[in-house]
Amino acid sequence: MQRRSASFRLSLLGYLLAVPAILALVGCQGVSSASKSTTVNSGPGQLAVAPTTMSFGNLAVGSKSVQKGTLTAGTTDITVSSAAWNGQGYALSGITFPVTVPAGQSVPFSVTFDPQAPGSAPGAVAFVSDATNSPTTETLTGSGTQQQQSGHSVALSWNPSSSQAVGYNVYRRASGGSYAKINPSVSATTSYTDTSVQGGTTYDYVTTAIDSSNEESAYSNQATATIP
Repeated sequence: MQRRSASFRLSLLGYLLAVPAILALVGCQGVSSASKSTTVNSGPGQLAVAPTTMSFGNLAVGSKSVQKGTLTAGTTDITVSSAAWNGQGYALSGITFPVTVPAGQSVPFSVTFDPQAPGSAPGAVAFVSDATNSPTTETLTGSGTQQQQSGHSVALSWNPSSSQAVGYNVYRRASGGSYAKINPSVSATTSYTDTSVQGGTTYDYVTTAIDSSNEESAYSNQATATIP
């Protein structure tokens, strides 16, 4: 089958850590959405994890998806000494133990899902700390699917950031899902081709910029592609 590609153009004009400018699309109608913020509340001596459930949806075997979470302390400092995780294909990164979470503040972490076989892959991450609600647990859900070649791809390009960006990340979600990073490493260029799309599916794409301190900007506006 001849490979067919769709081309979209994302605009990433804002400063790092600021909401990027309006998304421009080539050959496709754009859909924009307002960003949403979530407030995590935790009581005295307690540690809160967000999100409480991290859902990766369906991911082809051989692919990886990375999502971010946070640990937030209540009105006292919390020291997190370790973490244990289970579930096929999950890995925790972006955090070093022991770590102290200051009162009323948060520390980030990342979870990678790399399904090893088709089928449901439930899991969890348990953070051990001196909090009164230790261990604090985050539930992980995801499923591995058979890798299939749809004969389609989506070619994306975007304007470079006007600040000192060293690279970019590309995030994708299917209808009803949550955004997950699809580039295996930070892209030094302003283009990316997604070859893992499936026929009959609609995908949304956004990009972020990364600076020399590894700080990541907010999402760009959204581009949407419907695969035949």
